[in-house]
Amino acid sequence: MLAWDQATRHRATGVVRILFGVVWAIDAQFKWRPDFLNNFVSYLTGAQQGQPAAVQAWISLWINAVNVDPVVFAHVVAIGETLLAVALILGLFSDLAYLGGILLCLVIWSTAEGLGGPYVAGSTDIGTAIIYAFVFALLFFSRAGLYYGLDAYLGRWLGKASWLASFNPEPQH
Repeated sequence: MLAWDQATRHRATGVVRILFGVVWAIDAQFKWRPDFLNNFVSYLTGAQQGQPAAVQAWISLWINAVNVDPVVFAHVVAIGETLLAVALILGLFSDLAYLGGILLCLVIWSTAEGLGGPYVAGSTDIGTAIIYAFVFALLFFSRAGLYYGLDAYLGRWLGKASWLASFNPEPQH
């Protein structure tokens, strides 16, 4: 059996965080394409089909909000995903990024992914965004920004705002 010491696990946690950031960077670049920016509402309206009334009502609420200015909302998503990718890759303001990532994933899962439904014969998965939310939670609880990340240095300067970063005032070994 492979025995991993704590330092090796910490390094692996940092590598996983960085690779997750690369995945988000790839996804973010798709959000900057004109097709996404110009057809943002269609992603939401498509998720309503076949859903129960409560889910349709929730998605309709978001569609009504987005219809105020769909391009602005599309840009907010693109900017959010880009910032998440940068924060993950650099290990920068990690705790804030993880919490924001969880929130973004839950919104995506409950709207554009329609809670992974509709759940009918032939359904094969529950959507990816909910799984990403759990990955963000694991990164948060493992303080992944401390390993190969800037949070270890940034936290010292943030003082009372150090909760924004995966800061540990005790030295890392």
